[in-house]
Amino acid sequence: MNSAIPLASAHDEAIFGAKAVGLGEAARAGLLVPPGIALAGELTEAVAAGQDSAIGEVMESVRFLTGPLAVRSSAVGEDSADASFAGQHLTLLNVPSSADLSAAIRQIWWSANSDSVITYRKRVGLFDRPSVGVVVQALLNPEVAGVMFTQNPVNGADERVIEASWGLGEAVVAARVIPDHFRLGRSGEVLERSPGLKKVAIRAVADGGTVEREVAPELVEAFCLDDHQLQLLNALAVRCEQVYGPARDIEWAYADDQIYLLQCRAVTHRSHSRPSIAVPEGPVQVIEQVPLFTGLSERDIAQIASMFKERKFSAGETIIKEGVGAAAFFVIESGEATVSIRGRRIRTLGRGDYFGEIALIDEGTRSATVTASTEVVCHGLTFWEFRPLVQTNATIAWNLLQTLAKRLRSAQDV
Repeated sequence: MNSAIPLASAHDEAIFGAKAVGLGEAARAGLLVPPGIALAGELTEAVAAGQDSAIGEVMESVRFLTGPLAVRSSAVGEDSADASFAGQHLTLLNVPSSADLSAAIRQIWWSANSDSVITYRKRVGLFDRPSVGVVVQALLNPEVAGVMFTQNPVNGADERVIEASWGLGEAVVAARVIPDHFRLGRSGEVLERSPGLKKVAIRAVADGGTVEREVAPELVEAFCLDDHQLQLLNALAVRCEQVYGPARDIEWAYADDQIYLLQCRAVTHRSHSRPSIAVPEGPVQVIEQVPLFTGLSERDIAQIASMFKERKFSAGETIIKEGVGAAAFFVIESGEATVSIRGRRIRTLGRGDYFGEIALIDEGTRSATVTASTEVVCHGLTFWEFRPLVQTNATIAWNLLQTLAKRLRSAQDV
């Protein structure tokens, strides 16, 4: 089985995730979706780990996609009627070219293994290892975009609810604007129009990424959808319910006089063998200096290093936050970071320092905040790898016990 396939060929949610399979189903049913590919969770993890063969497979699979790309998570179990990960997992818009794709995929992988997502997974009863598929598509340059519910998500009324704004739909999804609000009957009649306050539009920029642009004053409170476009959206709602079933949450975009489907998920009900990975030298050289791994053989160090995945943080960015559920244990390769507890600066971390192991052991929240003082390159080991590693390696377990004992003594001496 290929791990990178055209969207229309994605059938298995356990391999490619619900988002990819849903878009594949849409493509097979004749709905208009931007062209793209689906990456299996196993391939995504291999790319995140820097495996050259996996990166090569992805590069080959996107050769037919020209121009900038949209890269989205498609984690297994990502969205259902009981849990929605909308806004939890990362979407990267305007990735300039395939040369920038591996870094984007690594960011997507980490977004599904972040502290906030792990905390959410615990809360909705999904505390198991996430498999992170990825969808890569050609990026649209829409005039208007937004979201649509085929059933009113607030009161359950049998009507369409549409929110729209100028430019890319992230302005609506990320609440950067007050969007225009529309309600349609199932036959398409307009039940309500309420103008929003759309002062900015999110647009792609030439060198990659997106930027907020000010909207012309006359468009700030002008409706961004006319009757024709509303009827196109109602037709999309009808077709989506035919393909997927009732009560759908749809992301859409209007470009080149056509409505494109970007995503279709269930409306959330609000109730209260791993691949062989080539190991880069960087992780090995850093990890062998960590006291936690003292006394291990070179072979053991190399095996452990293969589990780590690189993650970069900009100066001023929070790496972990006090009081938040824990997702990963980190070792610093380069740069400096500061540790603070209840706002009081405790110490500075640098190359070879590590943090995050305590919350992974007791399944509690982070005991401190770590903030990047400079650009920081870390190598992270998630909960899913960390616990079995400690449970099956007595040397690591003993080193960890000694480290925690030393910290306890230090705390008592203060």
